[in-house]
Amino acid sequence: MTFWIKAAQLLLSLSILVVLHEFGHYLTARYFKIRVEKFYLFFNPWFSLFKKKIGETEWGIGWLPLGGFVKISGMIDESMDKEQMAQPPQPWEFRSKPAWQRLIVMIGGVVVNIIVGVLIYIIVFFAWGKQMAPTADLQNGLSIHPYLAKYDIHSGDNILKIDGEKVMHYNDITNGLLLRDQRTLTVQRPTGETVDINMPEGIDFELFEQGALPVVQLRHKSVDVEYLITTGEYASERTGLKQSDFILSINDKSLEEIDFNDDAFMSGSSFELMIQRGLDSIRSTINKADLDSLLNIAPAMRAGVRPGDVFLTIADQEITFFDDITSTLYNAKNSTVPAQVLRDQDTISLELAVTEMGSIGFAPKSVIPEDNDIFYREYYSFGASLSLGVGEGMQKLSDYISQLKFLFTKKGAQSIGGFGAIGQMFPPFWDWEAFWLTTAFISIILAFMNILPIPALDGGHVIFLLYEMITGKEAPQKVLEYAQYVGFFLLIGLVLYANGNDLYRWLTGG
Repeated sequence: MTFWIKAAQLLLSLSILVVLHEFGHYLTARYFKIRVEKFYLFFNPWFSLFKKKIGETEWGIGWLPLGGFVKISGMIDESMDKEQMAQPPQPWEFRSKPAWQRLIVMIGGVVVNIIVGVLIYIIVFFAWGKQMAPTADLQNGLSIHPYLAKYDIHSGDNILKIDGEKVMHYNDITNGLLLRDQRTLTVQRPTGETVDINMPEGIDFELFEQGALPVVQLRHKSVDVEYLITTGEYASERTGLKQSDFILSINDKSLEEIDFNDDAFMSGSSFELMIQRGLDSIRSTINKADLDSLLNIAPAMRAGVRPGDVFLTIADQEITFFDDITSTLYNAKNSTVPAQVLRDQDTISLELAVTEMGSIGFAPKSVIPEDNDIFYREYYSFGASLSLGVGEGMQKLSDYISQLKFLFTKKGAQSIGGFGAIGQMFPPFWDWEAFWLTTAFISIILAFMNILPIPALDGGHVIFLLYEMITGKEAPQKVLEYAQYVGFFLLIGLVLYANGNDLYRWLTGG
């Protein structure tokens, strides 16, 4: 069900944005009296789901949901209508208009996407306000990623300011360090002492490569076990297991009932698993070898941790907050550490094998922040929402452009996602505020991506038009045709690569 809810939100969001983007081209073309032959939501190779001709334009819906298009007379585009281009230019055609008019037509879609994104932010802030979570109100400090211990920043510390600005939502700390070149943190220790810590240049790439994300979160005391889960990569079409699956039962026995040192249990030839993945329950049958592999990547389960256990100590460190667990395990990667858990009224001693990622494979109960009361909503007049919405749209655009720097790293290239990654941006339930905020962000992304100087995108056409305006000479038609082919194959390659990454992550549970 989660998949279909996210898919429906993605389809609705992209449909709205694609139609509005193409209207940007359509309206500017019609303003300059250029004929628009087709206006389509989605692509329609071989056939259309719906089409109707109104005036000079055929309006339709294609069956391939990879975007949309308008076919403008006298323009070399994805239709590659060479027969039309071989005829003498007509006054209603794109190629007959001055270069400045053609430029406006080409940037019309991008401008509309920017305007739409900003307008959505304005309306959302006016209707719902904006959620705030100022760190100055925290009583327990922040949960800091253990990697930052090398800079003398630890869980329990509080970050009050970043580059001298008060932190009004703790997410701004991660965004500031990674995307906004903010480097000076005003840190308040649990003792009340306040110090300024200057992070080094390159901390953004360092945090990204080390996987130290998010940099900060709110602290919680959920140190009791609800689920045992898989860690590392373990995927199989036959077993259906993926990374981070919640293990509910084996052979219809709850994990509290199973002793993995019991020869009678372990001597079975097949084992039926019940696992939880998102909101879905999945049953899978595995053999003895698969079970041994599963125990290797579920070290908490192998060690004898059971749902309902409460961690008391790990590596002789007393556990109070959940980040006490994560920081202790992070510092004990690839090693075995002693632990004590409270089970019913008994204290049980265990030996935990910690993975190279610093995990043992469990999910806690009731993850409710201790400082949950710091959240509040700031409401705005329409005038204030107008200013805030414009600022938010420009900040999102700046953040998105900034994060592209990570694509030029090995890890960044592997993180490129397609429709699956975009769909994951939506919540697993229908929430209109979240839907519109995500749609606004996607609109900003579409604007930027379409203006990139890649042939077949709007930005590719803009480059040739700027060349014409500067030199006074049009690019040869053959050059435009070949550029369109090159751009098309580049885009297809990128789409295949991005969605291939999505498929790989889905198969491996990553």
